[in-house]
Amino acid sequence: MSEPDAEGTERASGAVRADVIDLDQSSSAARYEPRRPTLKQGDGDGDGDTKSGRFWAWRRIPAAVVAAILLGAAALLLYDVSAVRAEHPAMYWRRWLADQLATVPLDNSWALVGSGLTGALGLWLIVLALTPGLRQVLPMRRGPSRVRAGLDREAAALMLRDRALEVSGVQSVRVRARRSKVRVRAVSHFRELDDVRADLDSALGTGIGDLGLVRPPALSVHVRRPKKG
Repeated sequence: MSEPDAEGTERASGAVRADVIDLDQSSSAARYEPRRPTLKQGDGDGDGDTKSGRFWAWRRIPAAVVAAILLGAAALLLYDVSAVRAEHPAMYWRRWLADQLATVPLDNSWALVGSGLTGALGLWLIVLALTPGLRQVLPMRRGPSRVRAGLDREAAALMLRDRALEVSGVQSVRVRARRSKVRVRAVSHFRELDDVRADLDSALGTGIGDLGLVRPPALSVHVRRPKKG
């Protein structure tokens, strides 16, 4: 066999090996930007839409619990101070607390545990106060009405799942939508995996753009064959 024929055989063998690998799975990751609607002058924010922040949680229950505890403690302390001013003995709990603070050393295990729990509780309250919460809601772009809208992540995943099932060759699909990335795991029972993956990239990229999100998430697509047996 001549040398050119050997090179051609080697290239063909490499292509066959690549095809065998592609029969098992195919994946891709891409970043998609949404198609922005054309707004008339004065109808919308324009580029300001991308600056819309996340929705802030009300956090009524933690705020109500903290307010009730602080109000009760302040009222009890104020009552005890007023009673002492009126020449009545201080409450037992305040005398006991003052004695403990005066006699218990700082390296006592209970004192360390109590201070640690108090510090952790304070840090948790600070985090709740400074973070928006509502991670399940994805902010959407504002239209001419300038009304803030949000889309639940599960609803977004369901919409993208319906788009993926419309692709030829897709047997089943699982979509997980996060704030920064959409992960798609599909099973294809016919067609080439690369072709199915390319169609999924196109369909889901269009779907992400149609969601109208302020910050479109990245897209990660993984396609495989169904398990045998």
